[in-house]
Amino acid sequence: MSVLTAKAGAGEEAHALAKWSPLRDLGLLVPAAIAALLVTLALAAPLIAPYDPAAGGLRDRLLDPGAPGHLLGTDGQGRDVLSRLIWGARPSLIGGFVPVAVAATTGTALGIAAGLGGRLIEQGLLRSLDVLYAFPGILLAIAVATVLEAGLSTTVLSLSVVLTPAVTRVAYTEVRRIRTAEYLEAARVSGAGRTVIAVRQVLPVVAPVVLAYASSLIGLSIVYAAGLSFLGLGVAPPTAEWGAMLDELRPSLLTHAAVAVLPAVTILAVSVVFNALGEALRSRVGIGEDAR
Repeated sequence: MSVLTAKAGAGEEAHALAKWSPLRDLGLLVPAAIAALLVTLALAAPLIAPYDPAAGGLRDRLLDPGAPGHLLGTDGQGRDVLSRLIWGARPSLIGGFVPVAVAATTGTALGIAAGLGGRLIEQGLLRSLDVLYAFPGILLAIAVATVLEAGLSTTVLSLSVVLTPAVTRVAYTEVRRIRTAEYLEAARVSGAGRTVIAVRQVLPVVAPVVLAYASSLIGLSIVYAAGLSFLGLGVAPPTAEWGAMLDELRPSLLTHAAVAVLPAVTILAVSVVFNALGEALRSRVGIGEDAR
């Protein structure tokens, strides 16, 4: 009887999912379309950027937005700000996407291991995560980046360390929810090993939840990556990157504020877009707030 009930519940859930269409879900469609546009702009930077992001001249330094030939003005070295913002999307989005992808992969594996492993493995992993949770995310990222050489790879590594515990916790919670399910018990009775159960039975259930949650971390990762570059621990000048641009324009904040705030506005806007996309996906999957 319980098996029939479970099948009926699964059928109702599948029917509800079949009726839902992302093309009619504006709360998901709008941020997804904007996010896709941002990624397209970053990939097409060589084709759409009006100038070389590294080319400048002292005669054109610190032009205000709307200056002839420079829609968003120029920085302190006469480089076109619009071109640098477009080119800066590449390392900035890499700093947002890659750490989240690494954290999603690693966190899923660790969460499944903690949920299906013995009590010793479970407690060992969870207590190790608690140590990382003791540090605020940005401070942990700074601590990791400080001991490494500044660069995009350092940004990716440090943010991967920061984001993995949160993803692991989400994956572990989902495994705990299903690990006593009848179909897992049936797999164990049939002689399936833990690895087979993890890959064939647990991963398909955990993966959508983790992906939905991880998507909400992209905006946070972009902000953290920009913060590391702003502090000189991430992408270093003269490479165009939003956080590094903000640091370069900081001395001009009082005299040319309209130009100096553009990287900050870009970081804020892009993080809001990806946060909205992530929250929309999380609400569809039904994930609560995480501890981080």
